[in-house]
Amino acid sequence: MPYTDYYESPLGRILLAADEDGLTGLWFEGQKYFARGLAPESREMPLPVFDQAKNWLDLYFSGKEPDFMPSIHMTGTDFQVRVWMVLREIPYGKTVTYGDIAKKIAEREGRSHMSAQAVGSAVGQNRISILIPCHRVVGSDGSLTGYAGGLERKTELLTLEKVDMEKLFIPKKGTAL
Repeated sequence: MPYTDYYESPLGRILLAADEDGLTGLWFEGQKYFARGLAPESREMPLPVFDQAKNWLDLYFSGKEPDFMPSIHMTGTDFQVRVWMVLREIPYGKTVTYGDIAKKIAEREGRSHMSAQAVGSAVGQNRISILIPCHRVVGSDGSLTGYAGGLERKTELLTLEKVDMEKLFIPKKGTAL
């Protein structure tokens, strides 16, 4: 049975979703792909994992790096989960490119190449925003692209983490706008 709860963040209301195994979703209300994968029979209920997630988010939005992680249950294709596992390795306050992630996955799988576009698609399908930090992924040219929560929120999250924003920019046109 899927369960939901809400968190009021400085960047907008967040829907949390979980099952018996852990957190399965974290979406800003109104974002692209909002509640994707959440079963319609879900019901609002307070759970310990929601309390953990809210504590994590309280620390995060206060400008601190949380030193714990709520239980997470990633649901997606095998490839998506592999990409999301790499996202979890991105250090707080740092950014990587889609190409960096593709290279890391290719190396782990003994391949000579992995498509950065395929990685970008999997990053975009991340259902557990912020905790699985897809906002830390940028274009190879420094462009702030591809955040389902919106580029303004992506900028705010990176600024909160004290990322050096000098070489990063919001593109004037593109599919991420």
